[in-house]
Amino acid sequence: MFDKKKQPRTERVSTRQRPVANPPLVQDSGPKIVTNPRALRRAENSKRRELFRKSISSSGGNKRTNKYETWDTLAIQSGLKGSDYYRSLRYAKDLNQGLLILEKYTQGVTVFGSRFSGEGEFEYEQARELGRLLAVNQQTVVTGGGPGIMEAANRGAFEAGGVSLGLNIHLPMMDETPNTYTNDSVTFHYFFARKVMLVAASKMFVFFPGGFGTLDELTEVLVLLQEKKIMPAPVFLVGSKHWKPFDDYLRESLEARGFLNPGDLDIYKIVDDIEVIVNTAKAMPKNLIVNNFTDMQ
Repeated sequence: MFDKKKQPRTERVSTRQRPVANPPLVQDSGPKIVTNPRALRRAENSKRRELFRKSISSSGGNKRTNKYETWDTLAIQSGLKGSDYYRSLRYAKDLNQGLLILEKYTQGVTVFGSRFSGEGEFEYEQARELGRLLAVNQQTVVTGGGPGIMEAANRGAFEAGGVSLGLNIHLPMMDETPNTYTNDSVTFHYFFARKVMLVAASKMFVFFPGGFGTLDELTEVLVLLQEKKIMPAPVFLVGSKHWKPFDDYLRESLEARGFLNPGDLDIYKIVDDIEVIVNTAKAMPKNLIVNNFTDMQ
């Protein structure tokens, strides 16, 4: 058996390659197409981008729409793909719609506070009176556009015939609708875009008692002022009974341990008299909101 020649490798047939006896007859319907999932996704994204560009060009060259077209081009050039590409367009849409509203008005007073305060409650009526006094003195009143303190400030300004703006947020887990006491409003999808506009619209910030949302907005404003990322602006915390424990915490737990710089706690002022807020607003110049941005400097 040792004299038997070894069969060349090229003539050998592996078991995987051996033909099956009596193979089933399969009708040949044409050339076999091998699909590549990545190639399919790229083709789908390309089609979506093309449809997006066509929908823009069909608008007749509207300047506002062309802002989205510009961002579309930048997003493509940046190499963003798939969901990141469309997410970037959604970010741009939120910011654009905010800028388009704010460019029409002068810097105002942004009022923050709880959405749960109701008509007849002391803080609601106090915010309503503040909105009225600001409007009488020709100050733009800006809020988050929702119920509670936001509605109260908008309502006071609206009923006095002033400029009342609502910068709303879509909350899928809450049945919250914009209040009806605004001359102009917009609804954002992202909190960050809404906060950019609430800050940009203001020459002064007023905080009534509120929950996590109010504290989030307050601390962000304080950081922006602390780091000089926005123009200097007065900050008023209305209601010493509510804000004094917060002030004590900052002084005893943060300032005492060196977590704050000297003078950081002078950024805000706790008040009970809303006349102080109105008089401060009256003494400040009335510039267009677009002059409030420092990000291009």
